[in-house]
Amino acid sequence: MLPYVYQVTKYDPAERDQHGHYAGAEPAINDHGPVEATYLQAVAAFAEDTGVDRLAIREPQIGGFAHFGLEPPVDGYGLAGLFPAGLAGFHDGALVPIAVGLELVRAMLRDNGAWCRLEAEGAFAVHVGWDQYLYIGSSHPCETALARTRALGLFPERLDASPYDFAPDDPLREQRPADADFWARLHWAVSANRATYLEETYATNASRWHRLSRDNIKAVRSQLTPRTQLAVWPDLLTDVDTAVASLPEEGLVEIVWEDENGRITSTVVDETQFEAVTSQLASAHAAGVVSMYADEHHPLFTAVLPDSDGVLRARWQTEPTPSDRDWAFLKTLRCGQVVTGTVTSIASFGVTFVDIGGFTAMINIPELSWRPFDHPSDVVSVGQEITAEVLDVDMIRERVPLSLRAVQEDPWPQVAQRIGKVVTGPVTKIVPFGIFVRVEDRKDGFQGLVHTSELDESARNDIEVGDALTVKIIEVDIARRRIALSHTQARTTHPEGGSKGGSA
Repeated sequence: MLPYVYQVTKYDPAERDQHGHYAGAEPAINDHGPVEATYLQAVAAFAEDTGVDRLAIREPQIGGFAHFGLEPPVDGYGLAGLFPAGLAGFHDGALVPIAVGLELVRAMLRDNGAWCRLEAEGAFAVHVGWDQYLYIGSSHPCETALARTRALGLFPERLDASPYDFAPDDPLREQRPADADFWARLHWAVSANRATYLEETYATNASRWHRLSRDNIKAVRSQLTPRTQLAVWPDLLTDVDTAVASLPEEGLVEIVWEDENGRITSTVVDETQFEAVTSQLASAHAAGVVSMYADEHHPLFTAVLPDSDGVLRARWQTEPTPSDRDWAFLKTLRCGQVVTGTVTSIASFGVTFVDIGGFTAMINIPELSWRPFDHPSDVVSVGQEITAEVLDVDMIRERVPLSLRAVQEDPWPQVAQRIGKVVTGPVTKIVPFGIFVRVEDRKDGFQGLVHTSELDESARNDIEVGDALTVKIIEVDIARRRIALSHTQARTTHPEGGSKGGSA
């Protein structure tokens, strides 16, 4: 915030009523003449006093709410000829010389339909308000400029701050940048046919639309306006008649249409302009309608373009989507982090879903337990609170796999210590190449394989599932999670076979 802020107007403070409202004869519109000239001279004087020769355009707006309504907007919003690149040059962060800055102030004083903040960071600011109120901020007291302003017949008054100082919609929310993760996610979404269009909003109420394919994303990215707001949409455009029928009875909407050559055009209109715009759609190949109200505006995900050095300096925020909120949460996670959550569901294919602070993570079957089980419901239940370890944070697909067994002690090293032991356990499965025997006295105990070569010939034809069999643990492969057993070696140690030996 700048320490010296002045409200500069043509209104004499002595002519205010008891409520502080101006009651004099000065009109609340621009004279397009000598009074306007004094405003511009005052701005130039403050800029010179501060030592500023260039200004940055911040948070530009075009049409819509940027138009104060006291004068009709003009073609080009008063910006014609100011930017060599056309209207796209009127973007956040664009640096302009003082002469161009003064012409922008003129356009705003004339209520031509364009508005922005003009600032030199930490040094100077110019904000144009309603009814010919001008707010000039400086890092210096600017005594010379104040004297010059008074000599011009204007009235500067010291304020604590400009009422038009920028304030974020949600100062606690981190804006998603269009960084490497964003572009990787966009590539994935387009490849998976989840996204088709990119909306580029370079000024409030001014946007361009781009149809996306896997092959043109890089080219589209290279053409974007600096610091633009981006919104990714699914296949937005529909049959023209259907699009026209979807227009609301009233309200502000953006109508988007695509001609047969693939050229996309959009315009923001209200109910008074619907008829005029829909007549332009007669030759459209396809069209769509997007509400301009936040609760009805539903892109897939959004971002703001950072500067070329990767730093996000644009101050405006996009309206967050569920995906954007997930992104913000995922940024707080890291691999190896231990989290708590509640089991929300168990899918028919076995994946367990867990709510970890509003985001749904998942546990694949192998990560539920070190021990064998028949179904995930044998390990967890819906509504159960669990503690698990984050295995990965996939910012592209916005997925977080968890491991429940990672926070449990691995029992396999203890099993390995039992090599050479003779135990008796139930036969759990018979296969052509041998039989499986549970070697621990618990329902979820580990099972080992008795290969046919290690099975006493007399038992090969008589054994059944459920029978107790005495075996020797001859190998434990921790890496492959396998236990090899021998019935013949167990009989050598205990000739009685299944009737003797250590219990499982």
